[in-house]
Amino acid sequence: MPTVDVFDTAKDTVGSIELDESVFGVEVREHLFHAVVRFQMAKKRAGTHATKGRALISGGGKKPFRQKGTGRARQGTTRAPHWRGGGVVHGPHYRSHAHKLSKRTRRAALCAALSRRAEEGKVTVFNSLSLPEVKTRQVAELVGRFDMGRVLVVTAGNDENFEKSARNLRGVTVLPVQGLNVYDILNHEHLALTVDAVAGVVARLKG
Repeated sequence: MPTVDVFDTAKDTVGSIELDESVFGVEVREHLFHAVVRFQMAKKRAGTHATKGRALISGGGKKPFRQKGTGRARQGTTRAPHWRGGGVVHGPHYRSHAHKLSKRTRRAALCAALSRRAEEGKVTVFNSLSLPEVKTRQVAELVGRFDMGRVLVVTAGNDENFEKSARNLRGVTVLPVQGLNVYDILNHEHLALTVDAVAGVVARLKG
């Protein structure tokens, strides 16, 4: 099992922790990343774009001109697609863009993303991230102290002051264990977790 040091917020080593091999040490199959990120992005699409077909446009019930004798092509309505102000042909309509992807694939991709960050040495584990008060500067100093840049912080959900303090920091995203996902891991250079969050991630992916 890969072993990493456990730090406090002052960057002092306070111990070490073994990362579960079945979660943080699996083979990285990059095609899973494409499948799962595409799945996530499709689910986030609103699907509220819409156009009006000829049946949805008001008016046009009267025949524009008589059938014969004008020398023009016959027309039945001014709401046909080839008329200005007419309906749109094959335009987008309200729909869901979501598609199915098996839980097994999603779990494998999440483990692969965690393993990728672990093999790159970009996983930092803290004993705790609790703050006595909401202070954005303290989180900014912590990120700079560890030189993490764009970082995804995963908590066990009990560090409310830390979560509020990190809201306004660009490049810093805080998620609870249940919100951990492939897209956010790949979209950040570093991954930071608390000891409780590591246990929660392992329990979630092995349970």
